[in-house]
Amino acid sequence: LSRALSYRRQRSKIHSERGKKMLRSLKEMIKYELSAKDGKLGRCKDFLFDEEKWTLRYIVADTGKWLPGKKVLISPISLGEVDSRAHTLSVRLTQKEIEESPPLDEDAPISRRYEQKWLQYYGWPNYWYGDSLWGPTDYPVELYLERKQDLDEELEVTEETHLRSVWEVTGYHIHAVDGDIGHVEDFIVDDKTWVLRYMIVDTRNWLPGRKVLISPRWIQSIVWAENKVYVNVTSDAIRNSPEYDPDQPVHPDYESRLHEHYGHSK
Repeated sequence: LSRALSYRRQRSKIHSERGKKMLRSLKEMIKYELSAKDGKLGRCKDFLFDEEKWTLRYIVADTGKWLPGKKVLISPISLGEVDSRAHTLSVRLTQKEIEESPPLDEDAPISRRYEQKWLQYYGWPNYWYGDSLWGPTDYPVELYLERKQDLDEELEVTEETHLRSVWEVTGYHIHAVDGDIGHVEDFIVDDKTWVLRYMIVDTRNWLPGRKVLISPRWIQSIVWAENKVYVNVTSDAIRNSPEYDPDQPVHPDYESRLHEHYGHSK
C-alpha cells in the first residue's frame, strides 16, 4: 500500500511539473549545474538532439574531477526541476547510478545499440518506439516511473542513431529559398517535452543587430557537409518577421504573431 501511495505521489508531482513549462535558451543552460540526489555532478557541456523529431535526447555533462575522462549522459527522463535563478538542473539519479552507467568513449559516436544498452541499464523504455515524442508520451519524465527491474533482456542490433550535437549546428549558415540570410546562434527548448522549438538566427551580416526565430518545421534540410540549414521561406519573410529579443521570454502572443507571419499554425 505504501509503495502504491508513493507511486501516486510521484505521478501527481510529475503532472504538476508538466504544467510549468518554459521556453529556454540552450546557451543560457550551458552554464547550469547538474545535481544528483546525493551530490553535484558537474555542468552542462553539450546537448544531443534527434534530428528526425528535433527533440533533445541527452545532456552531456562536464564532470570535472569527479569522473575524469568519462563521457556522462543525462536523459531528460531523469530530470527534475529547472531552477533558472540558481542556474541548476536536478537529476533524479544517484552519483553511483551515473558512475556505473555503460561507459562511452569521449570521442565515440552514440549508436542506437549503445542507447539500447544505456536505457536498459536504467530500466527505461526506448523513446523511439511509439507515435509520440517520447515513445508512448510527449513528456520524458513520465518514463521515469516506468523503470523496470528486469535489466537482462537481450539487445537487438538496430540502425545507427540520428543524434546531433547542438554545438555542431551552432554557426551553420541559414539558406533561404533565395539565398543566405544569417547563421544559427542558439536554440530555444521547451523544458518539459524537451523539443527544440526554435533556432535563434543572427542576421547581423545582412540585418545588423537583428535576431529572428525559425521553427524546425520550416526547415527543408540540413546539409552537414556544407554546414548549412536550408529553410523553406524567403529572405524577405525572414527580414520582416517579428524581431526576437533575447532579453525577453518567448510569450505565446509573440509565438502566435511569428507563426501567423509565416502562414503556419502554432
